[in-house]
Amino acid sequence: MTARTPLIAGNWKMYKTETQAEEFIQALLPLLSSVDGVDVAICVPFTDLRAMVDSARGSRVEVYAQNCHHQPEGPFTGEVSAAMLGDVGAQGVVLGHSERREHFGETDKALALKVPAALAAGLTPILCVGESEEERESEQIQRKLRQQVKEDLAGVPDERLADVAIAYEPIWAIGTGKTATPEQAQEAISFIRALVGDRDVQAAERVRILYGGSVKAENAAEMLTLPDVDGALVGGASLQAGSFAEIIDAVAP
Repeated sequence: MTARTPLIAGNWKMYKTETQAEEFIQALLPLLSSVDGVDVAICVPFTDLRAMVDSARGSRVEVYAQNCHHQPEGPFTGEVSAAMLGDVGAQGVVLGHSERREHFGETDKALALKVPAALAAGLTPILCVGESEEERESEQIQRKLRQQVKEDLAGVPDERLADVAIAYEPIWAIGTGKTATPEQAQEAISFIRALVGDRDVQAAERVRILYGGSVKAENAAEMLTLPDVDGALVGGASLQAGSFAEIIDAVAP
């Protein structure tokens, strides 16, 4: 098996002004001074990108955005391209989060364009996939994951598949306080890895698959030691430097 460096990414969603973001990064960096063997990212609002890139420079913290358009430029009012993100120093971008799918109508067809556009701009995409509570109860989990992984990665060449991080986020566990059991998480993430393996076996061994869904310090260690889990996409617990650092410590060797 190929060794995979864990990734802990904090998704701030629509929180933190630039001043609040600066306070956070100044509190976080000292807490990570002795951490090794884990990649760390904060996924911040567009307005915080430049400040966080500047403040995190030279540290182990990478700065990601939370969305991008698939075109490099054009008449798309209110949108930001992957090239623009790279130009301000962002190193990655979250794509396909369930909140964007639900509230903004983001489709698998759109993501099939966004993921390769992010890669082409030199960004690491974190592609979010996951089922709703209704789909889980009706035993449609594998059907939903197969559709999302297959369609969203359709435009990515086999040799670039491992450059995409995939975050399994059961929608019923996002912001609800509910968490998938270790058995549920491992089963779903193992299935996602097998779907990548249908395209390329080596890519399946190298691709990082994260768990997301009410991840906090209390449950992180249990989730992050599962054999197919390579880190976490953290929501609310990433808004406080202390709790975010505790999650990072849980996966650091």
